[in-house]
Amino acid sequence: MARKIGILGAGTWGIALARMLSVSGSDVLVWSAIPKEVDDLARTRVHPNLPGMVLPESLRFTKDLSEACSGQDILVFAVPSVFVRSTAAKARPFIRYGQLIVDVAKGIEPETLLTLTEVIADELGKEDGPRGIRLVALSGPTHAEEVALDLPTTIVSASPDVEAAAIVQEAFTNKCMRVYTNPDIKGVELSGALKNVIALGVGISTGLGYGDNTRAALITRGIAEIARLGTAMGCNIHTFAGLAGIGDLIVTATSQHSRNNRAGQLIGQGRTPEQAVKEVGMVVEGMNALPAAIELSDRYQVEMPIVRAVNAVVNQGMSPADAVNSLMARDPKGELTF
Repeated sequence: MARKIGILGAGTWGIALARMLSVSGSDVLVWSAIPKEVDDLARTRVHPNLPGMVLPESLRFTKDLSEACSGQDILVFAVPSVFVRSTAAKARPFIRYGQLIVDVAKGIEPETLLTLTEVIADELGKEDGPRGIRLVALSGPTHAEEVALDLPTTIVSASPDVEAAAIVQEAFTNKCMRVYTNPDIKGVELSGALKNVIALGVGISTGLGYGDNTRAALITRGIAEIARLGTAMGCNIHTFAGLAGIGDLIVTATSQHSRNNRAGQLIGQGRTPEQAVKEVGMVVEGMNALPAAIELSDRYQVEMPIVRAVNAVVNQGMSPADAVNSLMARDPKGELTF
Protein backbone atom coordinates (compact mmCIF):
# COMPACT_ATOMS: atom_id res chain seq x y z
CA MET A 1 0.00 0.00 0.00
CA ALA A 2 1.40 3.39 -0.99
CA ARG A 3 1.86 5.63 2.02
CA LYS A 4 2.35 9.37 2.40
CA ILE A 5 5.69 9.93 4.12
CA GLY A 6 7.26 13.22 5.20
CA ILE A 7 10.98 13.31 5.89
CA LEU A 8 12.49 16.09 7.99
CA GLY A 9 16.15 16.42 7.06
CA ALA A 10 18.02 16.20 3.77
CA GLY A 11 21.34 14.74 4.86
CA THR A 12 22.71 11.54 3.39
CA TRP A 13 20.55 9.19 5.48
CA GLY A 14 17.34 11.14 5.02
CA ILE A 15 17.84 11.37 1.26
CA ALA A 16 18.86 7.72 0.87
CA LEU A 17 15.69 6.68 2.69
CA ALA A 18 13.59 9.17 0.73
CA ARG A 19 14.80 7.74 -2.56
CA MET A 20 14.29 4.15 -1.40
CA LEU A 21 10.75 4.83 -0.19
CA SER A 22 9.86 6.78 -3.33
CA VAL A 23 11.14 4.02 -5.62
CA SER A 24 9.11 1.54 -3.56
CA GLY A 25 5.92 3.45 -4.35
CA SER A 26 5.43 5.77 -1.38
CA ASP A 27 4.51 9.43 -1.84
CA VAL A 28 7.55 11.11 -0.24
CA LEU A 29 8.05 14.77 0.62
CA VAL A 30 11.42 15.98 2.01
CA TRP A 31 11.93 19.14 4.07
CA SER A 32 15.21 20.83 4.92
CA ALA A 33 15.88 23.82 7.15
CA ILE A 34 18.44 24.96 4.57
CA PRO A 35 16.65 26.56 1.56
CA LYS A 36 19.64 26.17 -0.78
CA GLU A 37 19.74 22.45 -0.02
CA VAL A 38 16.11 22.11 -1.10
CA ASP A 39 16.71 24.11 -4.28
CA ASP A 40 19.83 22.14 -5.24
CA LEU A 41 18.27 18.72 -4.63
CA ALA A 42 15.10 19.59 -6.54
CA ARG A 43 17.12 20.97 -9.46
CA THR A 44 20.00 18.48 -9.77
CA ARG A 45 18.27 15.30 -8.44
CA VAL A 46 21.60 14.25 -6.88
CA HIS A 47 23.14 14.54 -3.42
CA PRO A 48 26.77 15.73 -3.27
CA ASN A 49 27.71 13.11 -0.67
CA LEU A 50 25.94 10.18 -2.35
CA PRO A 51 27.78 9.63 -5.64
CA GLY A 52 26.05 7.35 -8.11
CA MET A 53 22.54 7.95 -6.78
CA VAL A 54 19.90 9.72 -8.89
CA LEU A 55 16.69 10.90 -7.24
CA PRO A 56 13.44 9.95 -8.99
CA GLU A 57 11.20 12.72 -10.31
CA SER A 58 8.44 11.42 -8.05
CA LEU A 59 10.43 12.52 -4.96
CA ARG A 60 9.29 15.98 -3.89
CA PHE A 61 10.96 18.69 -1.80
CA THR A 62 9.67 21.61 0.25
CA LYS A 63 10.93 24.53 2.35
CA ASP A 64 7.57 24.65 4.14
CA LEU A 65 7.65 22.69 7.40
CA SER A 66 3.87 22.74 7.75
CA GLU A 67 3.51 21.14 4.31
CA ALA A 68 6.05 18.45 5.21
CA CYS A 69 4.22 17.56 8.43
CA SER A 70 0.61 17.76 7.25
CA GLY A 71 -1.40 14.74 6.13
CA GLN A 72 1.43 12.22 6.41
CA ASP A 73 0.91 8.57 7.31
CA ILE A 74 4.49 8.50 8.63
CA LEU A 75 6.73 11.41 9.61
CA VAL A 76 10.47 10.69 9.68
CA PHE A 77 12.96 12.68 11.77
CA ALA A 78 16.28 12.47 9.89
CA VAL A 79 18.09 15.53 11.25
CA PRO A 80 21.38 15.27 13.21
CA SER A 81 20.88 14.40 16.87
CA VAL A 82 21.73 17.91 18.08
CA PHE A 83 18.84 19.34 16.01
CA VAL A 84 16.13 16.83 16.97
CA ARG A 85 14.68 18.92 19.81
CA SER A 86 14.69 22.21 17.91
CA THR A 87 13.12 20.53 14.87
CA ALA A 88 10.40 18.97 17.03
CA ALA A 89 9.69 22.36 18.58
CA LYS A 90 9.33 24.01 15.15
CA ALA A 91 7.18 21.14 13.86
CA ARG A 92 4.92 20.94 16.94
CA PRO A 93 2.12 23.21 15.62
CA PHE A 94 1.83 21.20 12.40
CA ILE A 95 1.83 17.61 13.72
CA ARG A 96 -1.55 15.96 14.08
CA TYR A 97 -2.94 13.96 16.98
CA GLY A 98 -1.87 10.29 16.82
CA GLN A 99 0.89 10.92 14.23
CA LEU A 100 3.24 7.99 13.68
CA ILE A 101 6.80 9.34 13.93
CA VAL A 102 9.98 7.46 13.02
CA ASP A 103 13.34 8.66 14.31
CA VAL A 104 16.38 7.57 12.30
CA ALA A 105 18.95 9.82 14.00
CA LYS A 106 21.20 8.26 16.64
CA GLY A 107 22.20 9.94 19.86
CA ILE A 108 21.42 10.82 23.47
CA GLU A 109 20.68 14.38 24.59
CA PRO A 110 23.52 15.43 26.92
CA GLU A 111 21.49 17.71 29.20
CA THR A 112 18.59 15.34 29.84
CA LEU A 113 20.08 11.90 28.98
CA LEU A 114 16.93 11.25 26.93
CA THR A 115 17.02 9.06 23.84
CA LEU A 116 15.91 10.83 20.68
CA THR A 117 12.39 9.41 20.60
CA GLU A 118 12.09 10.56 24.22
CA VAL A 119 13.32 14.02 23.16
CA ILE A 120 10.65 14.15 20.45
CA ALA A 121 7.94 13.02 22.89
CA ASP A 122 9.09 15.56 25.48
CA GLU A 123 9.13 18.47 23.04
CA LEU A 124 5.83 17.61 21.32
CA GLY A 125 4.19 17.22 24.72
CA LYS A 126 4.79 20.88 25.58
CA GLU A 127 2.21 23.68 25.37
CA ASP A 128 -0.63 22.68 23.05
CA GLY A 129 1.30 19.94 21.27
CA PRO A 130 -0.33 16.91 19.67
CA ARG A 131 -1.36 13.98 21.85
CA GLY A 132 -1.27 10.26 21.16
CA ILE A 133 2.00 10.38 19.21
CA ARG A 134 3.28 6.94 18.18
CA LEU A 135 7.07 6.72 18.19
CA VAL A 136 9.35 4.23 16.46
CA ALA A 137 13.16 4.09 16.30
CA LEU A 138 14.61 2.72 13.06
CA SER A 139 18.20 1.55 13.48
CA GLY A 140 20.71 -0.98 12.18
CA PRO A 141 23.73 -1.52 9.91
CA THR A 142 22.62 0.87 7.18
CA HIS A 143 25.19 3.24 5.72
CA ALA A 144 23.41 5.71 3.46
CA GLU A 145 26.01 5.26 0.72
CA GLU A 146 24.99 1.61 0.27
CA VAL A 147 21.24 2.02 0.78
CA ALA A 148 21.37 4.70 -1.93
CA LEU A 149 22.66 2.07 -4.36
CA ASP A 150 20.09 -0.60 -3.40
CA LEU A 151 22.65 -2.88 -1.75
CA PRO A 152 20.88 -5.38 0.55
CA THR A 153 20.71 -4.74 4.28
CA THR A 154 18.57 -5.30 7.36
CA ILE A 155 17.27 -2.90 9.99
CA VAL A 156 15.16 -2.85 13.17
CA SER A 157 11.84 -1.08 13.70
CA ALA A 158 11.72 -0.64 17.47
CA SER A 159 8.77 0.38 19.60
CA PRO A 160 6.78 -0.91 22.58
CA ASP A 161 3.80 0.00 20.38
CA VAL A 162 3.87 -3.30 18.49
CA GLU A 163 1.34 -2.17 15.88
CA ALA A 164 3.32 0.99 15.10
CA ALA A 165 6.51 -1.02 14.71
CA ALA A 166 4.71 -3.37 12.32
CA ILE A 167 3.37 -0.47 10.22
CA VAL A 168 6.91 0.89 9.82
CA GLN A 169 8.19 -2.61 9.07
CA GLU A 170 5.71 -2.92 6.22
CA ALA A 171 6.37 0.58 4.87
CA PHE A 172 10.17 0.26 4.81
CA THR A 173 10.48 -3.34 3.63
CA ASN A 174 11.47 -3.87 -0.01
CA LYS A 175 13.76 -6.02 -2.12
CA CYS A 176 16.85 -4.27 -0.71
CA MET A 177 15.84 -3.72 2.92
CA ARG A 178 14.54 -6.38 5.30
CA VAL A 179 13.00 -4.94 8.46
CA TYR A 180 12.69 -6.73 11.81
CA THR A 181 10.70 -5.50 14.82
CA ASN A 182 11.83 -5.20 18.43
CA PRO A 183 9.83 -3.82 21.40
CA ASP A 184 13.05 -2.77 23.22
CA ILE A 185 13.23 0.78 21.91
CA LYS A 186 15.54 1.95 24.72
CA GLY A 187 18.10 -0.78 23.96
CA VAL A 188 17.96 -0.08 20.23
CA GLU A 189 18.45 3.67 20.70
CA LEU A 190 21.20 3.24 23.29
CA SER A 191 23.04 0.92 20.89
CA GLY A 192 22.72 3.41 18.04
CA ALA A 193 24.21 6.23 20.10
CA LEU A 194 27.04 4.41 21.86
CA LYS A 195 28.29 2.36 18.92
CA ASN A 196 29.50 5.64 17.44
CA VAL A 197 31.74 6.17 20.47
CA ILE A 198 33.24 2.68 20.16
CA ALA A 199 33.74 3.23 16.42
CA LEU A 200 35.72 6.38 17.21
CA GLY A 201 37.95 4.25 19.42
CA VAL A 202 38.40 1.65 16.71
CA GLY A 203 39.30 4.38 14.25
CA ILE A 204 41.87 5.80 16.65
CA SER A 205 43.49 2.37 16.98
CA THR A 206 43.66 2.05 13.19
CA GLY A 207 45.19 5.51 12.93
CA LEU A 208 47.86 4.43 15.41
CA GLY A 209 48.75 1.58 13.07
CA TYR A 210 47.17 -1.26 15.04
CA GLY A 211 45.62 -4.13 13.15
CA ASP A 212 42.68 -6.48 12.87
CA ASN A 213 43.24 -8.10 16.27
CA THR A 214 42.91 -4.73 18.01
CA ARG A 215 39.86 -3.83 15.95
CA ALA A 216 38.10 -7.11 16.81
CA ALA A 217 39.00 -6.74 20.49
CA LEU A 218 37.61 -3.20 20.68
CA ILE A 219 34.39 -4.16 18.88
CA THR A 220 33.84 -7.16 21.14
CA ARG A 221 34.66 -5.44 24.41
CA GLY A 222 32.82 -2.35 23.20
CA ILE A 223 29.53 -4.17 22.80
CA ALA A 224 30.11 -5.68 26.24
CA GLU A 225 30.25 -2.14 27.67
CA ILE A 226 27.11 -1.09 25.83
CA ALA A 227 25.25 -4.22 26.96
CA ARG A 228 26.43 -3.72 30.55
CA LEU A 229 24.99 -0.22 30.60
CA GLY A 230 21.85 -1.24 28.74
CA THR A 231 20.94 -4.05 31.11
CA ALA A 232 21.52 -1.71 34.07
CA MET A 233 18.98 0.61 32.42
CA GLY A 234 16.43 -2.19 32.04
CA CYS A 235 17.02 -3.10 28.38
CA ASN A 236 16.82 -6.61 26.92
CA ILE A 237 20.32 -8.09 26.68
CA HIS A 238 19.43 -9.85 23.41
CA THR A 239 19.04 -6.45 21.71
CA PHE A 240 22.78 -5.91 21.95
CA ALA A 241 23.48 -9.15 20.07
CA GLY A 242 21.12 -8.02 17.31
CA LEU A 243 21.17 -5.74 14.27
CA ALA A 244 20.97 -2.46 16.17
CA GLY A 245 23.63 -3.64 18.62
CA ILE A 246 26.58 -5.66 17.37
CA GLY A 247 25.39 -5.39 13.74
CA ASP A 248 25.50 -1.60 13.64
CA LEU A 249 28.70 -1.49 15.69
CA ILE A 250 30.53 -3.79 13.26
CA VAL A 251 29.66 -1.71 10.21
CA THR A 252 30.37 1.63 11.90
CA ALA A 253 33.71 0.43 13.24
CA THR A 254 34.93 -1.09 9.97
CA SER A 255 33.31 0.68 7.01
CA GLN A 256 35.01 3.11 4.67
CA HIS A 257 31.75 5.10 4.80
CA SER A 258 31.86 5.60 8.59
CA ARG A 259 32.41 9.19 9.68
CA ASN A 260 33.21 8.08 13.23
CA ASN A 261 35.75 5.53 12.04
CA ARG A 262 37.34 8.10 9.71
CA ALA A 263 37.48 10.80 12.39
CA GLY A 264 39.06 8.34 14.80
CA GLN A 265 41.70 7.37 12.25
CA LEU A 266 42.62 11.03 11.76
CA ILE A 267 42.92 11.54 15.53
CA GLY A 268 45.10 8.43 15.78
CA GLN A 269 47.31 9.88 13.05
CA GLY A 270 47.83 13.07 15.05
CA ARG A 271 45.00 15.45 14.17
CA THR A 272 43.15 17.20 16.94
CA PRO A 273 39.47 16.23 17.34
CA GLU A 274 38.51 19.62 15.87
CA GLN A 275 40.76 19.11 12.85
CA ALA A 276 39.37 15.60 12.36
CA VAL A 277 35.75 16.80 12.31
CA LYS A 278 36.62 19.56 9.86
CA GLU A 279 38.41 17.12 7.57
CA VAL A 280 35.54 14.60 7.64
CA GLY A 281 33.22 17.46 6.68
CA MET A 282 30.05 15.96 8.15
CA VAL A 283 28.56 15.37 11.61
CA VAL A 284 30.59 12.95 13.77
CA GLU A 285 27.89 11.69 16.13
CA GLY A 286 30.30 9.77 18.39
CA MET A 287 31.72 13.04 19.66
CA ASN A 288 28.24 14.40 20.33
CA ALA A 289 27.37 11.23 22.28
CA LEU A 290 30.41 11.25 24.60
CA PRO A 291 29.10 13.58 27.35
CA ALA A 292 25.90 11.57 27.76
CA ALA A 293 27.81 8.27 27.66
CA ILE A 294 30.05 9.38 30.53
CA GLU A 295 27.10 10.71 32.52
CA LEU A 296 25.14 7.47 32.08
CA SER A 297 28.16 5.41 33.09
CA ASP A 298 28.42 7.47 36.29
CA ARG A 299 24.70 7.47 37.02
CA TYR A 300 24.30 3.70 36.70
CA GLN A 301 27.77 2.95 38.14
CA VAL A 302 28.70 0.87 35.11
CA GLU A 303 32.33 0.37 34.15
CA MET A 304 32.96 1.57 30.55
CA PRO A 305 36.74 1.77 30.09
CA ILE A 306 36.75 2.07 26.28
CA VAL A 307 34.19 4.87 26.34
CA ARG A 308 36.22 6.67 29.01
CA ALA A 309 39.46 6.23 27.07
CA VAL A 310 37.86 7.73 23.95
CA ASN A 311 36.53 10.61 26.04
CA ALA A 312 40.00 11.18 27.52
CA VAL A 313 41.44 11.54 24.01
CA VAL A 314 38.62 13.65 22.53
CA ASN A 315 37.78 15.91 25.48
CA GLN A 316 40.69 15.78 27.95
CA GLY A 317 43.78 15.98 25.78
CA MET A 318 45.17 12.49 26.44
CA SER A 319 47.35 11.13 23.65
CA PRO A 320 45.88 8.15 21.76
CA ALA A 321 48.92 6.01 22.64
CA ASP A 322 48.51 6.75 26.35
CA ALA A 323 44.82 5.88 26.14
CA VAL A 324 45.68 2.47 24.67
CA ASN A 325 48.28 1.91 27.39
CA SER A 326 45.70 2.74 30.06
CA LEU A 327 43.32 0.11 28.66
CA MET A 328 45.99 -2.58 28.40
CA ALA A 329 47.23 -1.94 31.97
CA ARG A 330 43.83 -2.43 33.63
CA ASP A 331 43.46 -5.04 36.36
CA PRO A 332 42.65 -8.57 35.13
CA LYS A 333 38.93 -9.34 34.76
CA GLY A 334 36.70 -12.27 33.93
CA GLU A 335 35.17 -12.00 30.47
CA LEU A 336 31.61 -12.61 31.67
CA THR A 337 31.76 -10.04 34.49
CA PHE A 338 28.77 -7.69 34.36
